[in-house]
Amino acid sequence: MTTLSTVLITGASSGIGATYAERFARRGHDLVLVARDKARLDALAERLREECQVAVDVLQADLTRSTDLAVIETRLRYDERIEILINNAGMAQAGGFMQQTAESIERLITLNTTALTRLAAAVAPRLVQSGTGAIVNIGSVVGFAPEFGMTVYGATKAFVLFLSQGLSLELSPKGVYVQAVLPASTRTEIWERAGIDVNMLPEVMEVGELVDAALVGFDRRELVTIPPLHVAERWDALDGVRLGLMSDLRQAHAAERYRA
Repeated sequence: MTTLSTVLITGASSGIGATYAERFARRGHDLVLVARDKARLDALAERLREECQVAVDVLQADLTRSTDLAVIETRLRYDERIEILINNAGMAQAGGFMQQTAESIERLITLNTTALTRLAAAVAPRLVQSGTGAIVNIGSVVGFAPEFGMTVYGATKAFVLFLSQGLSLELSPKGVYVQAVLPASTRTEIWERAGIDVNMLPEVMEVGELVDAALVGFDRRELVTIPPLHVAERWDALDGVRLGLMSDLRQAHAAERYRA
């Protein structure tokens, strides 16, 4: 009998992370659940053990704290059962750039980019050595939409997309699958925590539908999965234009319009 890989999920106490936990548990995967709220993690773990007959470990951690982050990194480096990382933990922001404090900016960037990158870096060498496994990074369509007015948040999600694309180029030839999932507005607690009324947002997707779509992309081994995008060719066209631009940038001299 084939033993399925263990899945480590950050931000697993609610929303997208908890839904990923349910879906992978139903597939028969053992889980390692990471979040700050241990009570909710314990309740979720107990339910999934009972309903799905899988092993579930709970790790309480605030990934903006270096000591907590180091514990999760160690688990990823040395637990050979973990072959799938769902980098889901993240936070949003309320207000414009001028309303952000230095502390809130640092915390947002630390969680959305630094922690995500360090966890990927912790697990990648082991996955490369075994020639298997997957890293899933949860981004956002805000990452290419500065018009939405969520400047710092959007910048962190643009980072997630770029990182995923770069990691895929490096790791996929060595057998490691990398996926960037880009939700639009999704009904999770991230909005309430940021002081944003989710009911004021247009066209909000339910979290179950979001994760189910993301898993279809996962099974198909898509690099970029955008569940709310109905016309897939639009992403293909955007990426094609980007690739075409690269040839125009390889120039030894400045463009004529910039010459005095």
